[in-house]
Amino acid sequence: MAHHFANDIPSRLLMWQRVREYAVPPSMIETATARREVGDWSGACAAARIDIDLDLRAVRKRHGTDVATLLRADLRRLAPDLLRWHMPRIAPDGRLRPGLTISLARYGGSGGPPLQLVVRTPPTSADAGQRMSLALWEGPGRSVPGHHPHPHSDRRHRLDLHRHLWDSGRSGELARRCGADAAPPMVPVDHSDGSRRPALADLPGHLDHADHPDPVERAADDASWAVSRWAAEAELLLRAEGRPRGAFTVRLGARSRAVLELVAPDDSHAPTFRPLPREELPPQQVAALPVLPEAAARILPDLELLRAGLVAADRLHPLVAAALAEPSPAAAAGPAPEPHDPHRVRCRGEVHRIALRDGVLTAIDHDPAELRREELLVALGGPALPCVRAIDAVHRSPEALPAVRERLLHGDVIGALAVVEGLLGPGALLPDGPLRRELESAATRRIDHGLFRSGLVAVHPAARAAGGGSASDAAHADASHRPRLDRRTPHSMVRKRSSRARPRTGLAG
Repeated sequence: MAHHFANDIPSRLLMWQRVREYAVPPSMIETATARREVGDWSGACAAARIDIDLDLRAVRKRHGTDVATLLRADLRRLAPDLLRWHMPRIAPDGRLRPGLTISLARYGGSGGPPLQLVVRTPPTSADAGQRMSLALWEGPGRSVPGHHPHPHSDRRHRLDLHRHLWDSGRSGELARRCGADAAPPMVPVDHSDGSRRPALADLPGHLDHADHPDPVERAADDASWAVSRWAAEAELLLRAEGRPRGAFTVRLGARSRAVLELVAPDDSHAPTFRPLPREELPPQQVAALPVLPEAAARILPDLELLRAGLVAADRLHPLVAAALAEPSPAAAAGPAPEPHDPHRVRCRGEVHRIALRDGVLTAIDHDPAELRREELLVALGGPALPCVRAIDAVHRSPEALPAVRERLLHGDVIGALAVVEGLLGPGALLPDGPLRRELESAATRRIDHGLFRSGLVAVHPAARAAGGGSASDAAHADASHRPRLDRRTPHSMVRKRSSRARPRTGLAG
């Protein structure tokens, strides 16, 4: 693996490097794969920390046998650990993007909106454990969980057009869909570091246009955008929307959006696109255009990490590594690793050892009776031996605390406890300190997630607006219920709550 200086690596790649190391541990992949291969799709979802919010019997009774058969087939092909691997994440710590509903598959019905197999992430207030839920969305106003901020499927984050990111039977399409088999042409541009970037006019699928907007040029100059794949992916998007060709948008940032048009293929039948000036379409029409999914707009993070040398192929998900990496010869079996050397502390002019004995970290060069006397002396306010001070410091804030914190952040409680037990022993008693506070905070936040899952939270205003109101909203319709205002609150409610109008008062007489 290539060596890099931290200042030369984009923060985005550093985030994905930590995500690949901690977010989906190998134990989860092994357990979920073993259960999926024997047909236990619900057990595989449980291993990947995905809750099931659907009932196949109810689906068969409500929507018929054909829909239930298709749904069961997709659930058997679902690799929940691979789905977690490719889920959208947010900076800077790489947690799952909160409050999101992502469509995995669509099932056409007789009239009305199509049924969708969706996966949902909890809001930020209930994201402890980084758990997800699998459900069947029947359309606006039906089967809408009132406590979820965005129960409807997201247009920008959708995976129904990218089944290779969650379907174990189609994971081999990853290399072709992400462009790993064909590197984009590189041409020199003016950069202070002398690097070479793809020019927009030379990218496959782009037509020469003198008036292309600046956002598209910036996307072509950014190595994280897969501009060379936009035309091919837009063709799939428009075909799924029932449009042979037309305009679509690409979200480049919070306040930046590119409006492009897919035009007729050329003689080689390669799809092409051209930027559209903003003056040609009104804002309302631009907002209604199909949105290129984020999975198609950006380069696959695993491909970037491999090209940058920030991750080895054997550290990727097995299905991802099989699709992206070249087969490498099996490594020769070497000698078994020896146990780690114990901690060494200079104490009373000598070098003493600190190691695990009987499941507890202890100073093995001191007599147990002597250690008990020293602990009693410390409890009475006396000075402690250097060995005792070193053991106490390791219990309060060990060197492995960042690794424990990362595992807890991504919901890997078993992995975090394994690190603690491997360092301090299973019989360790943790004093007050950063390590104990991290473990207690993780346990406390799991209660918030339990309340969210059980529905013992306020109905979110955005969910009420999406569902059109339901019987579950009646419990929160009293005057004392005042939902918190945030960016998801409908504009009408924000204007009403933030108005400074004088109250209506009357004078007696």
